[in-house]
Amino acid sequence: MVETGMHAGQLMTLVIIALALGMDAFSLGVGIGLKGIRLLDILKLSALIALFHILMPVMGIFTGNYVGALLGSVAALAGGGLLLLLGGHMIYTSLRGGAVTSINPRSGWGMLIFALSVSIDSFSVGLSLGMFAVDMLVAVLLFGLAGGCMSIAGLMLGRRVSSSLGEYGEAIGGVILFTFGLLIIF
Repeated sequence: MVETGMHAGQLMTLVIIALALGMDAFSLGVGIGLKGIRLLDILKLSALIALFHILMPVMGIFTGNYVGALLGSVAALAGGGLLLLLGGHMIYTSLRGGAVTSINPRSGWGMLIFALSVSIDSFSVGLSLGMFAVDMLVAVLLFGLAGGCMSIAGLMLGRRVSSSLGEYGEAIGGVILFTFGLLIIF
């Protein structure tokens, strides 16, 4: 009976961590959705984010305790820095109009950059989980599911709102990403 209670508590903790990690994906999704994105690209990007939310903690688990203490804060700073750069670039692009080439979230590199920027904190979580007796398969599958589902929700919400915002959608999306990056760093 005690094991079941501990297992349920552990599962609830993993669900909360998964939702917290997925909030990055949701925020990013709203920002990109405001820029405008097709349904097929929403599915591709969300699947890639889900995959990264699985792979990053697995890599973190295997990296070990020593490296975890060294890279934990660096990973969060790198993720925040990427969001600052992406958000700043989106704001700059929207203000300059068509004169500047924007990072295309539909391109392979654009999707990789966006997926990495929201999944890098999963690496740090993986480092921490590697020190505890946690069911790693359940943990990483929950992280992937939450990241994928929350990115779909954010992308769909941003896409729906973008039609009413017009040309300001990309600037607002950039402000969201930039602000989120600042929150991560500070």
